[in-house]
Order: sequence, then structure tokens, then C-alpha cells
Amino acid sequence: MHSYPAPAQARVQEMVQAAAADPARAVSFQGAPGCNGHRAALEYDPACLPLPCFSFEDALDAVKDGSAARAIIPIENSQHGRVADIHFLLPESGLSIVGEHFMAIRHSLMALPNKDGGDGPFAAAYSHPQALGQSRVFLRTRAIVPMAYADTAGAAAYVAEMGDPAAAAIAPKIAAELYGLKVIADDVQDASDNMTRFVVLAPQPLDPASLAGQTTMTTFVFEVKNIPAALYKALGGFATNGVNMTKLESYQKGASFSATTFYADIVGAPGDPAVDRALEELAFHCKELRMLGTYPQERGRG
Repeated sequence: MHSYPAPAQARVQEMVQAAAADPARAVSFQGAPGCNGHRAALEYDPACLPLPCFSFEDALDAVKDGSAARAIIPIENSQHGRVADIHFLLPESGLSIVGEHFMAIRHSLMALPNKDGGDGPFAAAYSHPQALGQSRVFLRTRAIVPMAYADTAGAAAYVAEMGDPAAAAIAPKIAAELYGLKVIADDVQDASDNMTRFVVLAPQPLDPASLAGQTTMTTFVFEVKNIPAALYKALGGFATNGVNMTKLESYQKGASFSATTFYADIVGAPGDPAVDRALEELAFHCKELRMLGTYPQERGRG
């Protein structure tokens, strides 16, 4: 908590104490109060107690040590792609995906209230790298320098703490209310359909059988054998069994560049004969296959 800017400290302390009193309702998220993770937690479960954590690792650790029952973590954005490091954190956390949530992203430019009524110009705007990337055109056309910060609402608290009238932040509108800033411009994101997908993590996976009758998603990571056409053969089972793979991304393990790991989402669940056949064929061509969870589909694919 000590890493948050001073304007956020009191609110963080209040939320930490509330979560500690009822950890079964606590949902951990990365960022300061007022960030998109905070919003996502309340949208996903309005009755939850949001628990702010400074880093993604801290949010996952809160679940592992029992401080929170679940964590909600952004995994991808429609405009700016993969959220950094999450593909490494998920498999290593030992937690399971038990839900997903799609949230429309709306960014506001905010700064210190200007007593003379002016609104800039601003030399720099602080925010999370994802938010800066999603507002790249807006910033460039106004010659505002993007400055990376750990999270969006934390950037707003930092601007409030600095007291520099030439500094602005890009954050959810609620952050301006929390930290005494003035909203200079709404909807500064470059795309009107800006959307972030979050996943919900818990210590234990859901039993696929308990999701019968629902449209489900299954997420896993795998590493194919280092032989020609291994990936082609490994994925063939999904095509021949009619299983829809909605996401496939690759990333390197270690610095050797000799082993590539793939992250995948499919529609369906283990226990479905077609899914079981496809996963069996995948496993035959893999050095490693690790299931990350089966969970209800919140939004249709395709």
C-alpha cells in the first residue's frame, strides 16, 4: 500500500480493512481506487468488496493467501492487444479461471482545478501504458507527452499529489471525483468500441459438469513438440471435431527462443465428447498441456 500516491492512501486503507473483515466477498484487482479494475470488480459482482493491490502479482497473491476469494485481471484489449505479463502470471499463479467480464473502456483527461479557468496546455499525461496506447492519437494531435504509470487511477492520484498544473492524467471519470481533479475532456480513447476482457480467478476450478446447459469457455496453455508441423497437427483435432478456437497466442519461455508456449481459448468444456477428442489429440502432440479453467461464457464469440 505504501507505493500508492498519498491522495489514494486513505481510500486504499479503508478498502483493505473492509475486505479483511469479510474476505469471502473480497475481489482483488490491480490499481488504485477508481481504476478500471475497480470498476470491473463492481460490474462483475456488485455485492463484492473490491481490494486494491499495487501489482498484478499482488492481486493474485491476495487470493493465494486468503485475503480475497477472487481476483479480476485484465487479459486483453480490443484496441491495444495483450495486457503485459498476464500470460506468464496466469499459469504460474496456480489459480483457475472461473469467469470472464467484458467492459467498455472510456477514458477522461483530467488535471488540477485551474483557478483562472484555463484548461492547459499540458506538457504530459500520466496513465497505464494500455490507456496511453488507446489514446495515442488524442495525445499526439495535442502534443501531450505520454508518461507511463502503474495504473490509471494511480496516475490521477499522482497528478493530484504533484500539484503541477502542466500535468494531466488519463483515467476513468470516477478518478477525478476521488482525487479532486477536473475533467478536461471525456472519451479521449481513439476508438468508440474500446473493450477490455477481464478474467476472474479463484483457488479452485469450476467443475465442468456444474456448467451443463450453459455456453462455456475453456482456457489452456500448451507447448508442442519441437518437430516439423507439430502445431498444425496439434490443432487439427479442433477443426475435425468442430470445436471453435476463439483465441491462440504464442509467447516465448525463457531466453533460449527454443520453446514456444501457446495460450488458447475454446468454446466448450471437457466432458463434451468433441472437446475431449480435440484435447486428446492436442495432448498427443504436446510436451506440456495445462488447463487454466472452464467457465461460463459472458459474451458470444463470432
